[in-house]
Amino acid sequence: MRRLFFCFIWLCLPQAWGAHGYALWGDLKYPAGFRHFDYVNPDAPKGGELRLVSNLRVSTFDKYNPFTIKGSAPAYLADLMFDSLLAGALDETGSGYGLLAEDVAVVADGLSATFRLRPEARFHNGDAVLAADVKYSFDILTGPFTSPGYKTLLDDVAGLDVVDERTVRYRFKKPNRELPLTVGGLPVFSRAWGADQGKSKPFDQIVTDIPIGSGPYKIGPVRFGKDITYVRDPNYWARDLPVRRGSANFDRITVKIYKDGTARLEALKAGEFDLMRFFSAGDWARRVNGKRFDTGELVKREYRHRLPTGFQSYVLNTRRELLQDVRVRQALGLALDYEWMNRQLFYNAYQRVNGLFGNTDCQASGLPSATELALLAPWRAQLPAAVFGPMTVPPRTDAPSSLRTNLLQARDLLAQAGWTVQAGQLRNAQGQAFELEYLDSNEGSARVVTPWARNLEKLGITLTFRPVDFALYQQRLQKFEFDITSLAYGGTHNPGQEYADLFGSKAADQEDSGNMSGMQSPAVDALIARMTAAKSKADLLPACRALERVISHSHVLIPQWSAPTHRMVFNAWRLDQPATMPPYAGGENWAIDTWWAKNRTLP
Repeated sequence: MRRLFFCFIWLCLPQAWGAHGYALWGDLKYPAGFRHFDYVNPDAPKGGELRLVSNLRVSTFDKYNPFTIKGSAPAYLADLMFDSLLAGALDETGSGYGLLAEDVAVVADGLSATFRLRPEARFHNGDAVLAADVKYSFDILTGPFTSPGYKTLLDDVAGLDVVDERTVRYRFKKPNRELPLTVGGLPVFSRAWGADQGKSKPFDQIVTDIPIGSGPYKIGPVRFGKDITYVRDPNYWARDLPVRRGSANFDRITVKIYKDGTARLEALKAGEFDLMRFFSAGDWARRVNGKRFDTGELVKREYRHRLPTGFQSYVLNTRRELLQDVRVRQALGLALDYEWMNRQLFYNAYQRVNGLFGNTDCQASGLPSATELALLAPWRAQLPAAVFGPMTVPPRTDAPSSLRTNLLQARDLLAQAGWTVQAGQLRNAQGQAFELEYLDSNEGSARVVTPWARNLEKLGITLTFRPVDFALYQQRLQKFEFDITSLAYGGTHNPGQEYADLFGSKAADQEDSGNMSGMQSPAVDALIARMTAAKSKADLLPACRALERVISHSHVLIPQWSAPTHRMVFNAWRLDQPATMPPYAGGENWAIDTWWAKNRTLP
């Protein structure tokens, strides 16, 4: 009876069919019946091995479940093993095309999206992917055992109904054009994962049980602490779909683990793996060389992209009493001499980040527009006055500016906040010294933090560098037990509900949320809500620009730097690649997805 009721409602609601895909603003690049994405080689040969290196900060792994809070899962596991209802394209933004789902329908009022699963969709164990599995996955991701980031991301999802065996309908609390893409991108896993003799474990006890996903790869040989190999499923159900043709070309993808950055670089030079993306400008400029580069086996190349800059930043934890005054936070930023660092440490390889939405249409500049001011006006009494003036511009130290001028301004701001130099140390009226701790899991970061600490010392502030192992670092971040840390936030051309996890008031009090700064502002909450409810790009842009102004003028983030290219080294004797990189590809993920092994005799 319940199933019939759902079917009746679904049939009676007016449908806005996107059929083969869904676009945030209704402008899908690829029409129905397209054969493959433009940026792949549809005839790429299958076979061979891709040898990768794990991210330096993830020193090892202790579980195969990437969704639970505790522990660390292997690099790339979630992307390689779990399919979703929709798959995005790397040459457009804000779109998704049918993967597990053969079509998607969004009702005219925007309050629900219905997905019909492909009959041929299969998990690795041969079971059909059914609506009950989609429901199970959604319930788990919004339950007590996974990161609160999922709950925040899905806060406007009212529920998921199983319409029939292969049809699900997501219901939304309010219209939000982004939600069909959000739910369409969720990983789907089998109800049988973790079951023992027909009895399911609690999800947080599924640790080293082999995942039952529907993606192109399975887990192969594993040496804990050393490497993990993913093996291509030759019977992968979606291998001939338009969204998968020309991808997942390697028979094996091995991810090696090195706990030391120097050892990792030397292993690359020795030919122990095939591909490495570089984040260190110093390594890229001075240490990427050797015999294998001279012979042409290893190639050093930069790939220009059109990705958002993101907002890699020093994050100031406003839960700490010393960091609750906006004048203090602004003063800390004035002591950072970026121009000197870029010249002396980074080989002029970077550009300065500013705000949240650099290199996107959402980026704010100059004075607020009339529409932005109208959105900000109700919160005038609760916002810094500077929000209503020009957009922030990071302080500079090149002429006509100078570090001395910036430090004098910082000194005045600190004095206004009640901090003065007493016996060579900055203290407040109670005699409390101004001492902060910078937390990191990479000892190499000291090279970048030390110049900032020296400048802060001139103001009487002590900044102590505290390196800890990755497990403790992760635990302290989850519990917000830090003063300052450095985080690389990915940007987006289509910001939405994820910003409630990064800056929303509710997330500030949720352990393991993404709100590292502790930001709690009704103005921010209202602007994020306005942003997610936008019905057109014209509605979105003023909301996200106003949000960027509020966050930037709150000085909870001290902007760092970004690179306009992906710096990569690859083995040209073992790997081949498409002619061009799609503009919105993410470095090594593009290679994993679309490159292939060369079929040739190596020298």
